[in-house]
Amino acid sequence: MDELADLTEKLVAIPSHEDETAAGDAIEEWLRAETDARVERDEVGNAFAYKGATDDPDADTLALIGHHDVVPPAERQTTGDGNAGEYVVKRRDGRIHGRGAADMKGAVAACVLAFRDAEPPPDRELAVASFVGEEVGGTGARHAIDAGFVPDRAVVAEGSTNYSKPGVTDVVVAHKGRRASTLVARGSAAHASEPEHGENAVYRASDAIDVVRELDAPAATVSGESVTGSLAVTIVEGGETWNVIPERCEVTVDERTVPGDRADLARAAEAVPGVEWEVDQDLPPMACGDDAFAEGTLAVAREVHDDLGLDAPEHVVKPHATDAGWLAEAGTEPLVCGASEPGEAHTDTESVGVDVLDRCYRIYMGVAERSF
Repeated sequence: MDELADLTEKLVAIPSHEDETAAGDAIEEWLRAETDARVERDEVGNAFAYKGATDDPDADTLALIGHHDVVPPAERQTTGDGNAGEYVVKRRDGRIHGRGAADMKGAVAACVLAFRDAEPPPDRELAVASFVGEEVGGTGARHAIDAGFVPDRAVVAEGSTNYSKPGVTDVVVAHKGRRASTLVARGSAAHASEPEHGENAVYRASDAIDVVRELDAPAATVSGESVTGSLAVTIVEGGETWNVIPERCEVTVDERTVPGDRADLARAAEAVPGVEWEVDQDLPPMACGDDAFAEGTLAVAREVHDDLGLDAPEHVVKPHATDAGWLAEAGTEPLVCGASEPGEAHTDTESVGVDVLDRCYRIYMGVAERSF
């Protein structure tokens, strides 16, 4: 456990919100020093390692996956400006405090240690990967997938702790995606004292909003777990001054998508003249369709919890998009299981429990060695 905590502290101390290079260097150097695996680094900074049946074209590939980029730190979490100063890292009361401790350098440390120590079945290629750009839309994952990195199965080490109940690390079988859209309403300007001479874009936008309010939110069922999306107008911007009929109004829509279903947002544009629908960002949802993998991973997690005298974890649904969505879209069967607890990631008091990291390490080891 000390080795895991020490490696976590080392990685957390390395700034990686503007430039992930140094953190990726540290992961690559550790893998080369501590393993006999084939270690690779691609042009965007993703780090990979492979061992096991790497020469068998029929071998299945199981990957342990994390990311080493983080969101910008709070002032209290860094010793200097930008990537010039190290992040502040403190260990107290069994927890490691610092930007990226929970999301997700602690889990990356657990992944690489489990990769080193695991003895996979003879017909399995075991991989570990740490991506860049997860916090900005999965740029690293998408680059890796485009270059051919599509493992058969993957455990993405994002947070799943304390979802079903306090004190357990659950296994996520599905998560929501996020589609950010803009409804652009166009009209024609006129003096506000003669509104009949113009077409009010705000009114058209209001009519489109009424259509959005009547749309059904997407919903699905994965491994017996209900996944319910959502749909909400979050920003309305239109008009330039008080005495001119507005000729343009933009409506921002936040949609949480689910596997296999999306809201019919195109209807809002089709139903109202002068309105267009534009998709700004589309982070895919995730669902694991491999029941044996999902059940086997949960069995491993329950064995680990039982050995530690903890309550049993469950299959759960995660509300947040992760790199698992990109992998699922590419054909990988992914699950999410990791140390971060709700309310820890992206906060100025971010921390992770050393005992939870150890629990994750044991789960990753067990999954890497188990046949499915």
